[in-house]
Amino acid sequence: MRASSLSKFGLAALCSALLASCAQSPTGRSQMLLFSPQQMNQLGADSFEQMKKQEKVSKDAKVNAYVSCVAKAVTAQVPASYGITSWEVVVFDSKEVNAFALPGGKIGVYSGLLKVAKNQDQLATVIGHELTHVLAQHSNERLSRDQLTGIGLAVADAAIGSSQGGGATMAALGLGVQVGIALPYGRAQESEADRLGLDLMARAGFNPAEAIPLWQNMSAAAGGKAPPQLLSTHPSDENRITELQAQQAQAEPLYRQARAAGLTPQCKA
Repeated sequence: MRASSLSKFGLAALCSALLASCAQSPTGRSQMLLFSPQQMNQLGADSFEQMKKQEKVSKDAKVNAYVSCVAKAVTAQVPASYGITSWEVVVFDSKEVNAFALPGGKIGVYSGLLKVAKNQDQLATVIGHELTHVLAQHSNERLSRDQLTGIGLAVADAAIGSSQGGGATMAALGLGVQVGIALPYGRAQESEADRLGLDLMARAGFNPAEAIPLWQNMSAAAGGKAPPQLLSTHPSDENRITELQAQQAQAEPLYRQARAAGLTPQCKA
């Protein structure tokens, strides 16, 4: 197939995908979603099973009970419209300061996180944030973006051909895609998860004000090793804390309403 024909074919496929897959996140941000919920759920379940085989699962009953208590309180606030009827929670015995949630109702927490998330409210902040990545279909969005980026690069490669200098051009294009598209989208997703996750944990009766010291702890634990925000998929710690402070005005009333309704989590580390 000639390069020009391949280029036209790729552009046609790209345009079809764009027209068929437009969606909006819970905050109204435009998204491109190429995969069905069923596909994403299966991918999440398969990935989680693989992780449980590869990572060391914690046998500490007290730690598991604590993390499950916090996760159960937060997941109880997930609207039924999302179609997730149950969540599997696993604690991985690791020094890594991290947690994640996967499509299909899977939550993983690394025990190292508990040294930075000092109380139930701070742990709920992290879990709420990770859950929101699932609810807002960020995994689907990222995979879809990667798929479209791959098509775009293939089309450009076909158009450029094998002429001298083509490799350098493609390298520059790849860098442009990474810095100009992929990373900013990552930061948008992270900021969205911060905002929605804060509301979710507040609705569960956890104190949203604890999000501030949590990220201060995170910053201290990183020891200033985070990359510049321009080259990071996460907002800088300073910007993240500033945004979370601004969001307290919305989250605090949700917290008070939850407490008034009798939602008072008592999860003991």
